[in-house]
Amino acid sequence: MRLLLPSLLFISPAFGQANPGTQSAQGRLDLTIYADLALVEDVREVNLPKATVRHEFADVSAAILPETVSLTGAAIEIVEQNFDFDLLSPAKLMQKAEGREITLIRKDPLTDKPTEERAKVLAVNGGVVMQVGSKVEILRDDDSPTRVIFDEIPSNLLARPTLSVTVDSSQNGTRPLTLSYLSKGLGWKADYVGLFDEQKGSLDLQGWVTLTNNSGTTFRDARLTLVAGEVLHMQKDSRDGQFKIAGSNTVSTRNDDYDEGDKAKKLGGDLLLYPLEGRTTVATNQKKQIGFLDISAVQAERVYEFYCRWACETAEPVSAISVLKFNTGKDDGLGAALPAGVARIYMRDSAGKARFVGESKIDHVAKGQDVSLATSFAFDVKVRPTIEKRERISSDEWIGSTRYRIFGADKDAAATTAMAEKNKEYWRTQMRFTVTNARSQPVSVDLRQFGLRGWNEQTRILSETVEGRQNGSDERTWLIKVPANGRTDLVVTYLSAF
Repeated sequence: MRLLLPSLLFISPAFGQANPGTQSAQGRLDLTIYADLALVEDVREVNLPKATVRHEFADVSAAILPETVSLTGAAIEIVEQNFDFDLLSPAKLMQKAEGREITLIRKDPLTDKPTEERAKVLAVNGGVVMQVGSKVEILRDDDSPTRVIFDEIPSNLLARPTLSVTVDSSQNGTRPLTLSYLSKGLGWKADYVGLFDEQKGSLDLQGWVTLTNNSGTTFRDARLTLVAGEVLHMQKDSRDGQFKIAGSNTVSTRNDDYDEGDKAKKLGGDLLLYPLEGRTTVATNQKKQIGFLDISAVQAERVYEFYCRWACETAEPVSAISVLKFNTGKDDGLGAALPAGVARIYMRDSAGKARFVGESKIDHVAKGQDVSLATSFAFDVKVRPTIEKRERISSDEWIGSTRYRIFGADKDAAATTAMAEKNKEYWRTQMRFTVTNARSQPVSVDLRQFGLRGWNEQTRILSETVEGRQNGSDERTWLIKVPANGRTDLVVTYLSAF
């Protein structure tokens, strides 16, 4: 037997509240939507007397953060505010009926006629236990369903999420009041579709925004602004009760990267605003897609990249990664910042049909920055790294030892130091990177090596057959040009302390 709440619930019209109807109490809405949060600005025309009065703002977000509420308007001062989130539902109605009487309407199994009787709700805990006359019963929802009639709706149950605010109004009359608050349950993400023409070296790029509303409230006819970037939140660490900053810095841009013609506007130091044209309704439990970018003929090229950590070696050649590169600047045909999202890339085959070639994640990108989208592994461009020689070298080729200080363990004692010598081993390593190209056109491969552990301190390049460039202390990059159906070797000799 299943113990369920009845599927049909009725309220006696003589004692219940009037139906709230479907018209929203919201005013002029502006939604600023972050990745998992939204700022709601709701401007409503409110008629207030000259007095201390309580006003209810219905149809606020069911996921409102009450501590973030701000109410502004002419000649008012907030005295108190309450968020009433105990919403009307069959389960809530039954819970509030504990200790009270309800009316049951059941069908007589012999006559199939409805019968009506009073019952007292004893408990609602995983099911409904009732006293009917001198017997105790469990409310069932089976082949003989029972209808329940409640005499009234409890005053503390509301049909819609409602914020009640007590204000001290110093004048009579109708005026606009701006209600602002943060809400959970609203978010967005970006997706891109790109069609790359390798012969023309151009990319057609479309961008779509997917809005998600799980706030429990529909926002009607709202103006939307999307925020690219992550804001910092305070979150409580349950282990030590301390508050920590959660989040990360995102796009770092220059103010002169943006002009009045840009769709994206700067907010603060590291956030970008994307206002969407027009107004739209974002229904609860809905995902809505809106196009925000449609640009053709962006200059783009396909290149190849290969990543290798220090002393990497493979028995067989490894495929390079096919990468699509373009710049978001105006000179290259785009001229727009891009919010983070997933880009799916298509290319036309020899018959002119668009084929899916891969997808890649885009981080938040400011206007004028390079974008690299790894799409697939190249079967016809391969790299094989091998260690050809590795031998220990004398300290004459490197400083033979390093000195360091040993501090006393007692921080309150007088500072004492000692000098010690730590012998190190130094090595000469020769690596060969064999890059092959089975294509009928020449290619360039960006070969990157990581794990150098502090350039010039623990690793030094003694010689290299292709001049490289240093990217920070841990990475070196070589641009390897390979002829059609050909091969190019990069030979590098390192001196290292490991």
